[in-house]
Amino acid sequence: MKKVIILGSGPNRIGQGVEFDYACVHCVWSLREEGYQAIMVNCNPETVSTDYDTSDKLFFEPIVLEDVFNIIEREKPDGVVVQFGGQTPLKLAKPLEKLNVPILGTSPESIDIAEDRERFRDLIISLGLKQPESGIARSKEEALKIAEEIGYPVLVRPSYVLGGRAMRLVYDTSELLQYIEEAVTVTEDKPILIDKFLDGSIEVDVDCVCDGDDVLVGAVMEHIEEAGIHSGDSATCIPHYTLDDEIVVKIKQQSKKLAKALNTIGLINIQYAIKDGEIYVIEANPRASRTVPFVSKAIGYPLAKIASKVMVGKKLKEIVPQVFQIKDVHPASDFLSVDFPYYAVKEVVFPWNRFPEVDPILGPEMKSTGEVMGIDKDFGLAYWKAQAGAGQILPQSGNVFISVADKDKPQIIDIAKQLLDLGFKIYATSGTYRFLQQNGINATLVNKLSEERPNIVDRIKNSEIAMIINTPSGKRERSDAYYIRRAAVATKTPYFTTVRGASAAVMAIKSYKEKGLNVIALQDMEAK
Repeated sequence: MKKVIILGSGPNRIGQGVEFDYACVHCVWSLREEGYQAIMVNCNPETVSTDYDTSDKLFFEPIVLEDVFNIIEREKPDGVVVQFGGQTPLKLAKPLEKLNVPILGTSPESIDIAEDRERFRDLIISLGLKQPESGIARSKEEALKIAEEIGYPVLVRPSYVLGGRAMRLVYDTSELLQYIEEAVTVTEDKPILIDKFLDGSIEVDVDCVCDGDDVLVGAVMEHIEEAGIHSGDSATCIPHYTLDDEIVVKIKQQSKKLAKALNTIGLINIQYAIKDGEIYVIEANPRASRTVPFVSKAIGYPLAKIASKVMVGKKLKEIVPQVFQIKDVHPASDFLSVDFPYYAVKEVVFPWNRFPEVDPILGPEMKSTGEVMGIDKDFGLAYWKAQAGAGQILPQSGNVFISVADKDKPQIIDIAKQLLDLGFKIYATSGTYRFLQQNGINATLVNKLSEERPNIVDRIKNSEIAMIINTPSGKRERSDAYYIRRAAVATKTPYFTTVRGASAAVMAIKSYKEKGLNVIALQDMEAK
């Protein structure tokens, strides 16, 4: 019997969790269906992959080169799978290849092209696709020069990182210098990539399976939070809810082009930013992404199982013939796409209550520890269900506190008007209060933390505020906003730190008040 070793994700921690264990377990099941002996290597007793009855054989060992190679020498497998355990086993692809270990699926060379920011940038240019303006720095002086030329804010990141580790949004020279001092320890001798941050853009995630010939686009996920927030921390929606259909078709075309250019065999996750109708490629990961379980459960196609069969030589035409027969094949690009008649919203769960000093704000470094899903034919209700699943019940009445950065003020007008129409009363601190009054929106002035009591934090603690909309203004110093967000966590008051998140919340409240809640079983939905 042929043997395959599957490398797991190692210990669960913030930035890497059970999503990868899901993919590993599906890989084991899939390979066993194909007649292979599935050997699991993982070292976390909390995961399903390390259950005694999941794989044919389990090695409870750390995911490091020496231990993994000892197991390979002993078992002599026909191949090793590295693309289902996240970043941890992916780092072993090149070293294992040098030791003449056969890697199943996408080649280590292609993985390295996608992971090495410089090589990936060259690939994007050769394909005629767009990326945010960027530069690659190998020294402190080079980094400062590039950032100055591109213009702040910039997104700074090293290669081969876990959960956005050491990825940061930098607003000025002093922040960049501080970042370089801290990040050197995690760059692993790889250069630092400095990207122009596309402020106000919409981020999109795409999960695909490629068999070398055909590309199956599992889902195009529109992020509800703006770009700049780690995809593992952003609420996302299948299908898109604000993007034009034409843009989405182009995204699918570009995804097929990238998957084939990287010679992908198996799964690939691609992230885009959409700004002013233009599509920018942020990055591509030729492996299982943390969105694979969400996409698979939503669309009813187990992508990890499909990808596993592809990696041992089967073609998509054999595995999912129904997609070829029934689903739309776009004539201009010949990509395969799963049609989805509902809205599925993924919302993430954060451990803020366990870290009392941490500012509960989102950024490029992943902080979530779980996720939930809400499904409905109405986007608002799907979002309401997702919020409820994450432990945040949206209010139907009461006072909403609004305090937003200057750049977000024009966008908050429509949200404030809708809240008033829904019967809410608006509270705001001086800056936002003046802006709302100037635009004909009735609001109540509330004191800042530095002003006399009762101030806004007092009102939150006294349960006088039903919901908070508070967007950060650049640097993350411990300002009033920090104490407002911490008070929201302590009192379990729903709060939103992005305008798009606040807008989605208003849509959810409106749908809930107008239509009420309905429930449909996932099995019934997929049967339809």
